[in-house]
Amino acid sequence: MGAVKRIRYFIFLKDVFVLAISAFGGPQAHLAMFIRIMVKKRAYLTEEDLMELYALCQILPGPTSTQTITAIGFRIGGASLAYLTLLVWMIPAVSIMTTAAILVDQYQTKNFSLEFTKFIQPMAVGFISFGAFVIASKMVKTRTAGTLMALSAIFTYFISKPAALPVVFIFAGTLTAFKYKKQEIEVKEKVKIKWGNFTLWGLVLFAAALLGAFTQDRIVLLFENFYRNGSLIFGGGQVLIPFLNKEFVEFKQYLSSEEFLSGLAMVQAVPGPTFSVSSFVGALSVRDLGIGGQILAGFIAASGIFLPGTFLIFFVIRFWDSLKKYRVVRASLEGIHAASAGMVAAAAFILFEPIENSFMNVSVVIGTFLLLTYTKVPPPLIILAGLLAGFIL
Repeated sequence: MGAVKRIRYFIFLKDVFVLAISAFGGPQAHLAMFIRIMVKKRAYLTEEDLMELYALCQILPGPTSTQTITAIGFRIGGASLAYLTLLVWMIPAVSIMTTAAILVDQYQTKNFSLEFTKFIQPMAVGFISFGAFVIASKMVKTRTAGTLMALSAIFTYFISKPAALPVVFIFAGTLTAFKYKKQEIEVKEKVKIKWGNFTLWGLVLFAAALLGAFTQDRIVLLFENFYRNGSLIFGGGQVLIPFLNKEFVEFKQYLSSEEFLSGLAMVQAVPGPTFSVSSFVGALSVRDLGIGGQILAGFIAASGIFLPGTFLIFFVIRFWDSLKKYRVVRASLEGIHAASAGMVAAAAFILFEPIENSFMNVSVVIGTFLLLTYTKVPPPLIILAGLLAGFIL
């Protein structure tokens, strides 16, 4: 590698680190910062190229912001730079959320109460409700999509098995795929597929499931759980919530609803990827293994949730320009996004149930939603205000 390339790659990774410690607010806010730094300041790519990558990442399973920034790294310096980009982007948030989980556990071990989080728990429900609203307002444009969103919400609310949730995506995507004739006709190109990264994704999924079943090792099973969920999440961090809640709170009961809501609220005050909440869940899932085990579990959970989307974006990016010309592919996305919105809406109801149904809590949920909808108050400030109120009141 030439000296000029090394310097360029170093500057790029430095820019990624700056984003990792300063980009608050989820994919939409991250995109604005990507445009400011990656496009306008450094000219790594054009704004049109960035929006194309962002649109592609939105329709693949996995964390949109993470896939977008690693795809930029892939475009600039290939797979090696892309994997370094992933590490630099995720490590700050993952470290913070793993530490938060350990502190929460230690705090409770000493018989201290999480009463100071009493406001950020209903705030978390407000954030989830806002996430459902944003997805629905952007993605649900037809009567069919609205119906699928409602059916998805009902199914998610009443079905407790985590493995049943992917069925919703398959059903919704298949149903709207039949509306392909309404899509604009484009000149098709022959799709040339290189299967390497898809094969890698499948092999890791199979190996993790097999090794977990054979050894029953907690850390291996944790990686498999998160890798499987990371392979199924369409629509960003908000859609991850019902999957994690079903599997780790309701089904396996590794976390209490109170702890889970606290983690969801805390991640809103942390820069970088929202999917870093996985490290919080992972660390609390193995609290009996001690602090060393929790640190390992936090990073293993994060690796599991981030790797599938990374493998898949590297796979699809090579032939996406040809694939997107097929109308049936574009038509299926309507159903997938509607199902995502329904799942997030259901998660808001599910996670509110364990909270006391008081006037104060309902007011906090509604107030948080209204603040996010009608003001520009940064989410970290909202969460910090909630924590401060919890200590004082």
